[in-house]
Amino acid sequence: MSEATLTFHRGRNLDVITSAETIRSRWTAIVEPSAFATAHLLAEMVDAFCELDLALPEIYELLVGAIGALGQGPAPAALVPRFSLRLLHALGLAPPDVQCVRCGNDLTGEAFVDLDAGGLVCEADRGPRETIELDAADLANFRALGAPRGGVIRPTTFATDRAARAVDAFVTYHLGKRPRARALVDAFEDRS
Repeated sequence: MSEATLTFHRGRNLDVITSAETIRSRWTAIVEPSAFATAHLLAEMVDAFCELDLALPEIYELLVGAIGALGQGPAPAALVPRFSLRLLHALGLAPPDVQCVRCGNDLTGEAFVDLDAGGLVCEADRGPRETIELDAADLANFRALGAPRGGVIRPTTFATDRAARAVDAFVTYHLGKRPRARALVDAFEDRS
């Protein structure tokens, strides 16, 4: 969780680091085990979603900001839903949250997570299988978690339980698996 400048020598099979200079270290922000576990989860998600050797400055800035914020609050894991949803937005994978993805009607009261449809659906389009239900407050919270700074909706880092579960479900769906570090973050949350 440090930023560094590295100089490489291109080898036939492996590159060799010939020099390294630390630009900024975030060790003091993640020295607590729960903060370190959260930082590991954030890095794992970025690594899993992003292609190797493809520069994505928006995602880099998102990760740098999140790592810097880990040591500023009492519950580092509380940053995960906002980070995750902002990451999905940056990658173009965020679920639409204003209209039902099946019928196109505005979502006003409650909404339901429909992973196969790729977003939120209204009561009329809710499928027979179990889904995560978002009431009006959860839906507003879901929208605020994904809101960019300076937009119409005021962003938040606080996630309701159902909104956090919905974000986690979309991340798991797009990755095809649950991030491994999620279990460690959950274990630290259960202790507090």
